Amino acid sequence: MARIEFTAFPRKLEGRGASRRLRVAGKAPGIVYGGNAEPTPIELDHNALLHALKNEAFHASILSMKLDGSAEQVLLRDVQMHPFRPQVMHIDFQRVVADKKIHMKVPLHFINAENSPAVKEEGAIVSHVLNEIDIACLPKDLPEFIVVDLAGLHTGHPLKTSGLKLPEGVTTQTHGRDPVVATAVIPKQITEEVEAAAGAAPAEGEAAAGTAPAAPAADAKAADAKAGDKKDEKKDDKKK
Repeated sequence: MARIEFTAFPRKLEGRGASRRLRVAGKAPGIVYGGNAEPTPIELDHNALLHALKNEAFHASILSMKLDGSAEQVLLRDVQMHPFRPQVMHIDFQRVVADKKIHMKVPLHFINAENSPAVKEEGAIVSHVLNEIDIACLPKDLPEFIVVDLAGLHTGHPLKTSGLKLPEGVTTQTHGRDPVVATAVIPKQITEEVEAAAGAAPAEGEAAAGTAPAAPAADAKAADAKAGDKKDEKKDDKKK
């Protein structure tokens, strides 16, 4: 994939007042730091920057920044937005050193959830617990995103970070933990229907068992009625 390029300009004035005037003029103040150079205040065209920020790759790729007639490789490190307006208040970039590992958050792209046993056989719904993950690698190995294949996902067996297939040279930064990346849960409605069906079967059996003794009781009443009829017949014979 071609490296994303953008243009920045040296920023001569600093401070709140200068930054405010830049924003009024359609510019966004920023800074680039790291590497073997001093931190450099910069300014960027605000509308072009806002458009670039909508691109996922701009947040997790090595960028080519044109500044003062030369190009530098940088990473986006921080963006400060206005509380309620679509306006960049300040932006930070870090210079990239080829032989030094970088730590980044990269997005996760999920595939094959619909083909997993959890969905196809168990009717579960897949939940993405994480949408990005911390990694460490050399700049040349930095992936734009990490693919998460959910084809083998089952309910009760969540996919954890340790189960991810990472590109060569990339390691996760989980600080001794193993966070869940994705899990499959059977919807509550389906669970309730299964439980209701399971509860209904014994109830029907109990009802059938309860009605069985009714037949002897009915027979006993019929026998009593017949005995009464015979007694009445004997009384009538004696009177005759």
